[in-house]
Amino acid sequence: MKYVLVTGGVVSGLGKGVTASSIGVVLKACGLRVTSIKIDPYLNTDAGTMSPFEHGEVFVLDDGGEVDLDLGNYERFLDIKLTRDNNITTGKIYQSVIDKERKGDYLGKTVQVVPHITDAIQEWIERVAVIPVDGEEGPADVCVIELGGTIGDIESMPFIEALGQFSYRVGPGNFCLVHVSLVPVLNVVGEQKTKPTQHSVRGLRGLGLIPNILACRSAKPLEENVKEKLSQFCHVPVSNIITLYDVTNIWHIPLLLKKQRAHEALIKVLDLQRVAKEPMLEEWMRRAEIYDTLQDPVRIAMVGKYTGLSDSYLSVLKALLHASVACHRKLVVDWIAATDLEENTEIEAPEVHKKAWDLLKAADGVLVPGGFGDRGVKGKILASKYARENKVPYLGICLGMQIAIIEFARSVLNLPHANSTEFDPDTTTPCVIFMPEGSKTHMGGTMRLGSRRTYFDVSSCKAAKLYGNVSYVDERHRHRYEVNPHMVPEFEKAGLAFVGKDETRKRMEIIELPSHPYFIGVQFHPEFKSRPGKPSALFLGLIAASCGQLDTLLRAPSHHDNLVPRHISTNGSHITSNGSVPTKSFQNGNLKKHTKSLANGNFHSNGNGMLPSH
Repeated sequence: MKYVLVTGGVVSGLGKGVTASSIGVVLKACGLRVTSIKIDPYLNTDAGTMSPFEHGEVFVLDDGGEVDLDLGNYERFLDIKLTRDNNITTGKIYQSVIDKERKGDYLGKTVQVVPHITDAIQEWIERVAVIPVDGEEGPADVCVIELGGTIGDIESMPFIEALGQFSYRVGPGNFCLVHVSLVPVLNVVGEQKTKPTQHSVRGLRGLGLIPNILACRSAKPLEENVKEKLSQFCHVPVSNIITLYDVTNIWHIPLLLKKQRAHEALIKVLDLQRVAKEPMLEEWMRRAEIYDTLQDPVRIAMVGKYTGLSDSYLSVLKALLHASVACHRKLVVDWIAATDLEENTEIEAPEVHKKAWDLLKAADGVLVPGGFGDRGVKGKILASKYARENKVPYLGICLGMQIAIIEFARSVLNLPHANSTEFDPDTTTPCVIFMPEGSKTHMGGTMRLGSRRTYFDVSSCKAAKLYGNVSYVDERHRHRYEVNPHMVPEFEKAGLAFVGKDETRKRMEIIELPSHPYFIGVQFHPEFKSRPGKPSALFLGLIAASCGQLDTLLRAPSHHDNLVPRHISTNGSHITSNGSVPTKSFQNGNLKKHTKSLANGNFHSNGNGMLPSH
């Protein structure tokens, strides 16, 4: 097994996750099998209990693991299926060591950070690295490991020590360290400054890790004299110094690596010259070029609770992007805080209320994503009602489906007190209830989590057609509350179709309004399985319906092939910030003001369609 370790220096939020993912893409294009591991030095056992404002979205895996959003990047870029063990946290490591100590596995020895914690980290990496994640048998060729945080962080010290020992133990030719650092430009001087990277590498060396490759983040490509200076002071060959400069979209990063021959440096350090071939990235290049030349917009109103931070809905944004590129449309997302649509806001801030409604009414489609808690529920119900009554394409995910159920019960069934027991435990008309698969007392890992099977009961429905007329689909879940099965007959009598259910037929998974051009709600999260080359079926349906392509899509034998133009000139104008989908760290001009999850703190709907970073 070969290992590539990606670390970060100077500041957080430089894009280690995107860099690690892109390294995986290039290695995979060289004919190698790749897996990945993300190390998060926080004490939480997993990301499940973290607020999206604190750490971005919680990404859910097939096995129900609630993990860091960077694992979503790995899955999307590499088209693999990871496990919960591919996300290592300090909490997991300490918990495993303490459990062993309680069972007496250490034979009465004093349990210490070195060697017990560091050994546990190394053992975890070696165990997980050999688990196949690409559907093939046997271990992968290369494991890409990303160490979260920044070199020098006190919480990551045990991992630094463990990885230093690990690099020595696996030996030369089996370990490659890629250090992602910042090369800023001071406005006063106007030149690229190498000192922050020098200090970062010096700190890294002092901790026992020697970088083989430098990946330098900068606004523009590094000048040759800057590379030579970095080479001299950081003891890294000039050929192993890569510039990750600002680009128009995130899909250009693997192409940047290939253009600068990063794969040759990786292959040489890992001693893979005999098995690796020249990387084939034509499909990837075509997709990046298509994205840059898109002109015709499709406006999607995102009505949510965490609209102040785009990382909270990262996978939803990526799924929308994948679908919009497949439909040859430039994605414009109008962020609408659900509370801005409510009556209280109309009284307290009428201008904000009017702006939110103007955005909603101007949208081609409406999406209500998942969430927890009752804040903004009234606004989401109003958005669902508007989409239903005005025949605007609507996709409700998890809570978004439950919102559609509540709104339908109140408006169509004339049940004014209809509600979810999550928001009103004493409601007299509980159309959404707590289902017994979870726990009411413990929050972490107690929901209905991971991949579950949904069977189509109506083969002629839009959802079944979008999925390719299959009899069932496997999608990932993360929820506690579900549609009250006792009220289903009432809903069906009023015209709402429950087209997808679980194997017991008691859990409602997919709803549709047959009389509506596109009104679909799903209890699962289809965004987690969307891929750049394989957009999620339901997101593809939303975008297609929003730009008048749904009938064509439903008739097409292969959705993707019939919508994505095969050859597009690269001479078209590049996407501007208006309507673009900036990346987490690589968006043009975003370097100076970007941190891991918050660029400027003002991501609320501004009417210009600009998506926050990542």
